[in-house]
Amino acid sequence: FLTVFLIMFLVTGTHPVWSEGYRLGSGDVLAITVWGYDDLQVKDIAVRPDGRIAFPLVGELEVQGRSAGEVTADLTGSLKQYIINPQVSVNIAKYRTTRVYVLGEVAKPGVYELDKHAALLDALGMAGGYTKYAAKKEVVIIRNRAGDKPVTINLLHLLEKGDLSQNYALQEGDVVYLTNNGKINFASDILPWISGVYQVSTLRD
Repeated sequence: FLTVFLIMFLVTGTHPVWSEGYRLGSGDVLAITVWGYDDLQVKDIAVRPDGRIAFPLVGELEVQGRSAGEVTADLTGSLKQYIINPQVSVNIAKYRTTRVYVLGEVAKPGVYELDKHAALLDALGMAGGYTKYAAKKEVVIIRNRAGDKPVTINLLHLLEKGDLSQNYALQEGDVVYLTNNGKINFASDILPWISGVYQVSTLRD
């Protein structure tokens, strides 16, 4: 049984790999600083639905799908024509929300809005943890994008061995499903909750 304490400990820990690999998208809010230039410090600049931001001197900049480090490099390169050796810092002030479904053998099945870049333990924490009937060796993440295959995760490796590679990052519309026997009935257990294109073939029995 996954205790609330264990969920909170793992969920609130630092996730350096995810932070480095996080890709910006609409709804993220950035804090951008150019050291020594007060007029080039923007605390709350939201990524627009078109995936772009507007920054003084630089103008429009495409940030959709890029990391904070890549945006830093882009801004540094663009500002060099105006500033000698610009020192640019780009931080994520607020992450966009990610809607995920957590279904099956969890305390509170449902749809959850996560306020930061989300991973498996974040979703399980929101759903109150798994029940004693959950097949913890075969937790399935079903992606909302056509062509993406479902991912089967051994939750025990994460909880008992600290294998953080099992704490998969989640994307908008993903389904986290915990069965009681390692098998999924898509029509009766998942379809009533969702709409859209989900790839559920090739699931292991």
